[in-house]
Amino acid sequence: MTGTARCDVEALEAALAASQARVSAAEAQVAALTLMIEKLRRALYGQRSERKERLLDRLELALDDLTADAGEDDLAAEKAAAATTEVKAFARRKPSRKPFPEHLPRERVVVPGPTACACCGSERLSKVGEDVTETLEAIPRRWKVIQTVREKFTCRDCERISQPPAPFHATPRGWAGPNLLATILFEKYGQHVPLNRQRDRYAREGIDLSTSTLADQVGACAVALKPLHDLIVAHVLAAERLHGDDTPVPVLAKGKTDTARAWVYVRDDRPFSGPDPPAALFRYSRDRSGDHPVEHLQTFAGMLQADAYAGYRRLYEPGRSPGPVTEALCWAHGRRKFYELADIAAGKRRGKRAPPISPLALEAVKRIDALFDIERAINGESAERRLAVRREWSAPLVAKLEDWMRTERAGLSRHAAVAKAMDYMLKRWDGFARFLDDGRICLTNNAAERALRGIALGRKSWLFCGSDRGGERAAVMYTLIGTAKLNDVDPQAWLADVLDRIADTPQTRLDELLPWYWVPEQKLDRAA
Repeated sequence: MTGTARCDVEALEAALAASQARVSAAEAQVAALTLMIEKLRRALYGQRSERKERLLDRLELALDDLTADAGEDDLAAEKAAAATTEVKAFARRKPSRKPFPEHLPRERVVVPGPTACACCGSERLSKVGEDVTETLEAIPRRWKVIQTVREKFTCRDCERISQPPAPFHATPRGWAGPNLLATILFEKYGQHVPLNRQRDRYAREGIDLSTSTLADQVGACAVALKPLHDLIVAHVLAAERLHGDDTPVPVLAKGKTDTARAWVYVRDDRPFSGPDPPAALFRYSRDRSGDHPVEHLQTFAGMLQADAYAGYRRLYEPGRSPGPVTEALCWAHGRRKFYELADIAAGKRRGKRAPPISPLALEAVKRIDALFDIERAINGESAERRLAVRREWSAPLVAKLEDWMRTERAGLSRHAAVAKAMDYMLKRWDGFARFLDDGRICLTNNAAERALRGIALGRKSWLFCGSDRGGERAAVMYTLIGTAKLNDVDPQAWLADVLDRIADTPQTRLDELLPWYWVPEQKLDRAA
């Protein structure tokens, strides 16, 4: 091949690589803008369904792949352009990177400067400045063994031996430090990484810890943290209003898995500017019997925001002690039944097998969405302000919705799907309309559903609970971690500090370690 022909081939290859890089960059930009639009829609209109969450996850994954493709094609185009002078290299527009956090330590690596001028060879050089390029680096986890030395002294007069007392440890024998314990707990219950996977990762790092050894520490930590858990339980059950919900949890049985339940009760007064801190209480049970919520809430007397599960009915009985629980039903559950019949996108996915979109269901969704729009505008306002707005704006919409629903229901067969959705609300209308009489009540039960989302995601990783005791222990840890998250506290850092201090903390001051009062020990040292 002649030199001219070779140059032509190189130019064509460079032009092709540049074109491919432009296409990849455009696809990545389209994916990024699509993801941004969906996130803005969710922020503007609120979370509508679990389908929206799955859509965002798919868009995130697609954007990751397309961005990686664009990076590869960008480099290929740059290399191809370097081999020819006829094609200009393609420069992809990349999103601006945020500066690295100031709290990160900086390590200066100074490149030796020139000793002589590259132009004239003179050695009379004077520094006029410097250019600094920052590169973010990750250091693999470092393991260390802390040796606590207690020196012994003998008295020359009485020959008695004196020695300082052994330090307190969060777990018996104290072979694992608080940071390691917090890592094991948070990985297992916060990140849903089973102990056998943790064991394998530690082994790759040169630390041989058996699964039984890790499990032993998990049990010991659950016992050590139980007093703190009991304080959270008391705080949750003292609330005026709770969100309640449950989700299935597979539990190992003889040769199979049974379906147990994880229950959650969330105290969150932030929607109406309540002064009390939020907290989440998790419980475990082998089945979904109505006896369990009765037992869980035996000391509670207030408002319960939940779905229409029949197991809650005994809580609403007038003669209940210490008092009847007030029922406040979730509009998101009622809306969801209509939305499933009016989901145009789902109908397109199912193709010819999809049932026709119900006009009545679509109309019901639009009317309910108008109530959600009002609620978003008053979220975080005082209970009095919320109640005033609801009486002025929401009450007329609710009355019209009820009249419209009862009128349309009269002309429908009891077997019609939209009739069943209407009956779900109409038969329990007092529970749905109760938010019009109390500004503390929320329109939905989403606080409890958000708290259970971690368990729903974790089921794919840990598959099942090993036993009922394991489920109860998991409920304790989910309570601690979930409460920390609700109070915007890093659960792992909090657990590490609590495990380091709880043995030395008097019972009367144990509440200082609760997430909403917690101050890291290093901050206390600086303040002193």
